[in-house]
Amino acid sequence: MIAVLDYGIGNLRSAEKALLRVGADARLVDSPEGAIDASGVVLPGVGAFGACARALRFSGLDEAVRLCIADGRPFLGICVGLQLLFEGSEEDPGVPGLAILEGSVRALRTSERVPQMQWNLVRQPSPTSSRLLGDAASRWYYFVHSYVPVPEGVEALSTVVGTCDYGGEIAVAFERGNMFGTQFHPEKSATAGLELLARFASICRESPSEH
Repeated sequence: MIAVLDYGIGNLRSAEKALLRVGADARLVDSPEGAIDASGVVLPGVGAFGACARALRFSGLDEAVRLCIADGRPFLGICVGLQLLFEGSEEDPGVPGLAILEGSVRALRTSERVPQMQWNLVRQPSPTSSRLLGDAASRWYYFVHSYVPVPEGVEALSTVVGTCDYGGEIAVAFERGNMFGTQFHPEKSATAGLELLARFASICRESPSEH
């Protein structure tokens, strides 16, 4: 079972439905206890960083994220769900993130239109660098965002497995062990997005349970 964390923010059912469409046993979970036996966890996020961070902590589901990642179970953060893994955001100074990855979320600094609300080409450093993105050197995915994570330090920088060009190169896909994150929305990215979610579901099925 893949737990889609329901902390009352955004269109959580779109991620759940996309996972169901690729054959995963996905369920909305609104308590940490509901995610304890999950083979994988998905943290969607839409809206402001601060509102999402506060709602996640209020629900207690921040501990479900920490436990999943600490256990080595597959985890996928989507959009603001990815951003919450970092230390904080310029969007809401003073509201801490989960600080699982070193760095902060910053406003897009570009001459392009903000927010980026479009399809964009996501490139990998090498076609085999990411289990989540697969073996294609580049694929098109759908974005809706005004802020982007900026990793800091060697360890955080080493997690970047996908970038796109939006008035400059930005990091938009992250991977460390079984922890994954995408700034784009796979659930809104047609065939490429469904294939990505199918790969995540496959990783969940193949990962040994140690919790």
